[in-house]
Amino acid sequence: MDHLTLPLNERDVKKLKMGQVLSVSGPMVTGRDELHIRALERAKEGGEIPKALTGATLYHCGPIMQKVDGGWVVLAAGPTTSARMNKLEPEFIRKFRIRAIIGKGGMSAEVAQAMKDVGCVYLAATGGTAVTLADELRCVGVEWEDLGMAEAMWLFEANNFGPLVVAIDAKGNSIYDKVAENLKR
Repeated sequence: MDHLTLPLNERDVKKLKMGQVLSVSGPMVTGRDELHIRALERAKEGGEIPKALTGATLYHCGPIMQKVDGGWVVLAAGPTTSARMNKLEPEFIRKFRIRAIIGKGGMSAEVAQAMKDVGCVYLAATGGTAVTLADELRCVGVEWEDLGMAEAMWLFEANNFGPLVVAIDAKGNSIYDKVAENLKR
């Protein structure tokens, strides 16, 4: 299994191949529907956007957090279904130059095209591993906490987070398309 250090740059992302298994260490942020909507609206209005979004590794996750001694502890952090963000993600990837998305279930052809345009990959995490994955994350902050625990943008420092599979690479190759093709045969 390969290991990558975040943040990623376009050159690193373009070297990744569909099917490659890896883990990551470094900064990542969470983002679900409401974060996408707010960030895109603020960007259109010229409002302030958290700096951590630009060039980020974005984890489609609604973590369960606990406040301890003035800080936050990650109790569970499993991937959420990424397809829920299909309508918002192409613009989000292009606007914020997202380098990697971690989630489950894959994303649309339009998202894969945006990934190809920008230099971004989709990394599939295994569903049902929320507690195990939480052990590999340390919370270093939160933005837009008013959106609620699941929808806020949590800033995490990952340590050997994975295993993750490159399910859509920066060339647009999709493991989900490959499975669909095999099923047709």
